[in-house]
Order: sequence, then C-alpha cells, then structure tokens
Amino acid sequence: MIGTILIFLLIFFVIVMGHEFGHFLIAKVNGIRVNEFAIGMGPKIAGFKKGDTEYVLRALPLGGACMFEGEDGLEKSEGKAAEGNFQNAPVWARIATVAAGPLFNFLLAFVFAVMVAGYAGADLPVLGGVIPGSAAEEAGMQAGDKILRFGSRIRLAREIQLEMALNKDGRPVAVEYERDGKTYETTLTPAYNEEEGRYLVGFENYASYEEAKGFKLFEYGWYQLRFSIKNSVMSVQALVQGKLGADDVAGPVGMAQIVDEVREASEPGGPLMVFMNMVNLAMLLSVSLGVMNLLPLPALDGGRLVFLLIEVVRGRPIPPEKEGIVHFAGFVALMILMVFIMFNDIQRILG
Repeated sequence: MIGTILIFLLIFFVIVMGHEFGHFLIAKVNGIRVNEFAIGMGPKIAGFKKGDTEYVLRALPLGGACMFEGEDGLEKSEGKAAEGNFQNAPVWARIATVAAGPLFNFLLAFVFAVMVAGYAGADLPVLGGVIPGSAAEEAGMQAGDKILRFGSRIRLAREIQLEMALNKDGRPVAVEYERDGKTYETTLTPAYNEEEGRYLVGFENYASYEEAKGFKLFEYGWYQLRFSIKNSVMSVQALVQGKLGADDVAGPVGMAQIVDEVREASEPGGPLMVFMNMVNLAMLLSVSLGVMNLLPLPALDGGRLVFLLIEVVRGRPIPPEKEGIVHFAGFVALMILMVFIMFNDIQRILG
C-alpha cells in the first residue's frame, strides 16, 4: 500500500506541477510577480525562496497555488509598487496567465498520450462481429465495418464504449460506417441488456489494432488526448444532468484506490506495463484537472476567466473587493465539496 501511496503522490505532484508551472511561466513572461509557487494545500512541510518567489510543498494533496502580487483583489497600486502587480497587467496578459494552467495540463497530457500511443497503439473502430438479434444486426451491419461516426466523428473504438456508457436512457444513435470503400448511414436504437445492466447496440469486439510509428505516433497521441478530453467533458455533463451520482466522483482517497487497482491489474504484465498504465492514468487525471479548472465556477480558473472576459466587454473590471468575495465563497464551497467527496470515498472503500 505504501508503494501505491508513493505512486499516487508522484502522479499528483507531476500534474499539479504542470498546472502551476503554466501559470508561473506566463506570469513571468508578462512581468507579473509570483510571490508563492505551492504544491498541495494546508500546512507547509518544506520550501525555499529564490528571487521574488517562495517555492512551497504543503501537506495535503488537494491542489496547488501560484500566488501573484496583487491577486488578492486590492486596488491597482501606483509607482514602484505597481511593478509586477497582477491587477496592473493588461487584461489579455491576465487572461493568458490564468488560462495557462489548464492549457499546460493539456500539453502535459499530450506528452503522456504520445507515450501511451507508442506503447499500446490504437484501437480502431472496426467491428469484429455483431450480436444476433441486436439493433446492429437488424440494420445490416457486419464484421469488418469501420465506424466513422457514432453520434459524432470518432477515431477510436473506446469512443463508442464511452458513448454507450453514458447512454442511460436508450436514446437512438446516428451511425456512419464504411464497407468495401462505400459509406453507409443508419440509426441504431439501443436495447437494455439485463445481464450487463446497460443499453447496447450489439457491437461485439473490435477487430483492428494499429501500432503507432512515425507521424502516427503523434496522430494517435492526439486521438488519445481528444478522447480523454471528450471523456471528461461528457462525464461533467452527465453529472450535471443527474446521469452520474456521488459514487461516480472520486477525490484523493478514491484516486489512490484507483491507482492501487490499476497497479495490481497491471503487475502480471511486468514493470513496463505497470509504468505505462500509470502514465495513462496520469494523462487522464491531467486532462480532468484541466477540464475541471475551466468550469466557470468561482475560485477556479474558469471563474476568474469569466470576470476577466466581463472586463474585456465592459472596458473596466468588476470592483476587486466584490470579485474577491465571490471567489472566497467559491473556495469555501469547494472545500466543503472536497470534504464530502473524501468522506464518500472512505465510506465506499470501507463499505
């Protein structure tokens, strides 16, 4: 279990470091002073100061922070005190600085995705067969058909699995597929499978797998990244729509459990398989962190971007003290949510 905790902390450190480094780098480029670069939250356990910035490691693996001079919502300062003040920077410089955190999460995830593609290749959406009596068979689909669209344009077989995993009401799916160089279109209405406990269209296995070499390494890496972003966005949508519940959300404790389960399942394949599965998990978590931070909620990067974009439209900022109150309220709400999620994780593990 100690090994699992160390792996989880390493993954957490890498993806949070990537996020905060994005803020840090673009802030420096725009002349904004960074007072603190922190990994983790809560009590300080280690740190040092270099130049204007204090680099800190904190005890709780709940996130990180890049604290800018003047970010606390005070009015713009004058004279020498104005140098490096976040509030005094041009609005587009502030937008770039705030958006850089999630962007760097996606860039980091792309590096991981290329590594995964180089190791595992790509699962192409070519049918290995169809289930007798299913919607797919009734529509005339057969083994060897290459799926081009399943609701939306797809490149990987797992995109079909994602779409069906979130199809909780059996809604019809528009399908476009290719056979012998010709393109066909149909609409499949999923049927509920009691044994599986979910809706199915009748696809059985996928028959095509391709190694990623040369340019395809980056092409399939991009498809992996795109799938991960789509996965996170669709999961958030399903959560908002009530199609997913509290048990489908994981905090640090739940993520550590996932790391442990993935590690145990990978061990029979040897150290390289364990490592690559951890890389794949880091990719998914980095994407999730990027997507979640772009949500337009107070205290998150997305919430800060909303205020900055309003400033662009209005030509002047929202009063800093009012924005500060909104973000503080959002921070408190997020902490309450994190406590609830952690409690739910522990209950799920013990129960």
